[in-house]
Amino acid sequence: MTATAPITQDVLTLPRKLPEAADGRGNLVGLTRAQLRAALIAAGTPERQAKMRVGQIWQWIYQKGVRDFGAMTNLAKDYRAHLAEHFAIEVPEIVSRQVSADGTRKYLVRIAGGHEVETVYIPEADRGTLCISSQVGCTLTCSFCHTGTQRLVRNLTAGEIVGQVMLARDDLGEWPEPDRAPKDETRLLSNIVLMGMGEPLYNFDNVRDAMQIVMDGEGISLSRRRITLSTSGVVPEIARCAEEIGCLMAVSFHATTDEVRDRLVPINRKWPIAELLESLRAYPRLSNSERITFEYVMLKGVNDTDADARRLVKLIEGIPAKINLIPFNEWPGAPYERSDWEGIERFADIVYKAGYAAPIRTPRGEDIMAACGQLKSASERAARRRVLEGQPAAAGQPPA
Repeated sequence: MTATAPITQDVLTLPRKLPEAADGRGNLVGLTRAQLRAALIAAGTPERQAKMRVGQIWQWIYQKGVRDFGAMTNLAKDYRAHLAEHFAIEVPEIVSRQVSADGTRKYLVRIAGGHEVETVYIPEADRGTLCISSQVGCTLTCSFCHTGTQRLVRNLTAGEIVGQVMLARDDLGEWPEPDRAPKDETRLLSNIVLMGMGEPLYNFDNVRDAMQIVMDGEGISLSRRRITLSTSGVVPEIARCAEEIGCLMAVSFHATTDEVRDRLVPINRKWPIAELLESLRAYPRLSNSERITFEYVMLKGVNDTDADARRLVKLIEGIPAKINLIPFNEWPGAPYERSDWEGIERFADIVYKAGYAAPIRTPRGEDIMAACGQLKSASERAARRRVLEGQPAAAGQPPA
């Protein structure tokens, strides 16, 4: 699998504040190469050695999955001790792991501050896709999405985003064995979709830095074409995504009129359909080989008519695209129902006959609430329940 070098060059500065591990040491996970170099120099590494040290440490962390400086055998023993004194290699904690009947794995992941997000691994016969979160909660309040009912708490750091990839590789046993060459077989974790909790383009810098780490050829080494970022339509950041990340683009579209999309995806009131489509037509990487994916959740009696299908293909005319039709994944209290299967197939047929691929997404992980649109951190649900019942918040947990 060929990796792609980062699209942009980093500025050679530390973050405003070096992320801290639980014990107060600086956490190296999530630092770009330039930030790692600056951190090492600030901690006493001679500047003339810093570039070499970055390369060595980078490979240990991201290619071999090593978290212990003492195991970095190509570094001098006293330098390893020096690193351990100043730094840590820490990824988010897996609080719980559920496995669906279809093999889907859902991780409840705890990050700094006691907050929790969900990460989902979806195995396929020839690949494995990891759906990662970029925020705790979400501001978009899309009415069909369970995550949208959870208020935004904060953005994830670059380390917390790339850390989801690392902890999934831990769980899958996908790091190479010590003193052996990296594995070269078909990867268990071969694709990443930024379709978990949050709007990735509202946390652009951290998402970009995390994905550049994932794409780096001397580390996790995933090709940019193996990464898909899903946005609800943050128009000003769409072109920037192509230029600074270079991954594939998916759009949570879900409606063919502004009236309906305003209700389903409220960000449409700020950037309506015409403006969104104009930005997609100008997408710098758009081509027949790098198409826009339009995600379209099928809601009974809301957006699933034959007329909707015909409007959809008319709206996206001229855009190299495919349309992922997503049967609505119901959640407790959801205000919608899944479209009838016959109607979904008829919708897909209309789109297909207009010249667009229109796969119907097979629901995965529904039995563990891991399907598209169902993610909502368990701690937030529990905190909300305690508030409704008049009980105090659990120790160490954020208020509802």
